Amino acid sequence: MTSSPKAKTMKRAGKILGEVLEEVLSEVRPGITETEIDHLAEKLILKKGGEPGFKKVPGYKHTICISTNDVVVHGIPTARKLHAGDVVGIDCGVYLDGYHTDMAETIKIKNLLRSRAQDRGEKSKIKSSVDDKIDTFLRIGKEAMFAGIAEARVGAHVGDVSHAIQDIVEGEGFSIVRSLVGHGVGKQLHEQPEIPGYLAGPIAKTPLLTAGMTIAVEVIYNMGKEGVVYTKDDDWTIVSEDGTLSGLFERTILITEKGPELITSLTSDRL
Repeated sequence: MTSSPKAKTMKRAGKILGEVLEEVLSEVRPGITETEIDHLAEKLILKKGGEPGFKKVPGYKHTICISTNDVVVHGIPTARKLHAGDVVGIDCGVYLDGYHTDMAETIKIKNLLRSRAQDRGEKSKIKSSVDDKIDTFLRIGKEAMFAGIAEARVGAHVGDVSHAIQDIVEGEGFSIVRSLVGHGVGKQLHEQPEIPGYLAGPIAKTPLLTAGMTIAVEVIYNMGKEGVVYTKDDDWTIVSEDGTLSGLFERTILITEKGPELITSLTSDRL
């Protein structure tokens, strides 16, 4: 199954997407606008031979969704300039030869002057407890994603993935957003089965995972409570109901007889 035309094509698309997201993330700094990030992502995808997958979603006209601070998902890029301390999630998709891939990463924008001082070996005298909590928040989300991916094996169930994610996120006092889930991905950007980040019932009653499946494992979570709302007039942007920070981590994977295989990844990713 790993050598199927579908798998080969999705791996090519995933390689493009991983490279693009890596380059885009390296350009996210104070002063850049959300729209500039969107344009950069589109330029890079086209240059590498892919198509912006999100532009194939009816009614959506952008290459990325951007989630700044309390935005949970589906944030439309605006002229807003980003600032040091902002928490920014970038969700992006690449479409290639009939197949979609999907990927997201959330980072905290660094203060450039502070970063340069640290590069010179100078240590900050005071480390904010707020910064500590944000760093922990982001670390836990990524850990939860990879814990979920590790459970995506032949013969396991979607519930095994969900339980692993929920256990880590909620174990640290954060909240899984229950109204938004991961999903199958392939010919369509969103396919069955749904891959929740929480367990709602017996694991055995959730869908069985089989070789050749391609799914997007997604951790969508809030620092505060799980509630989300639409508060903007664009019919897309979803924010945390209590105004707390939100995070988003996502990778497209292929389920093989040897275990899960990353289709989309950053160079720092390790299973």
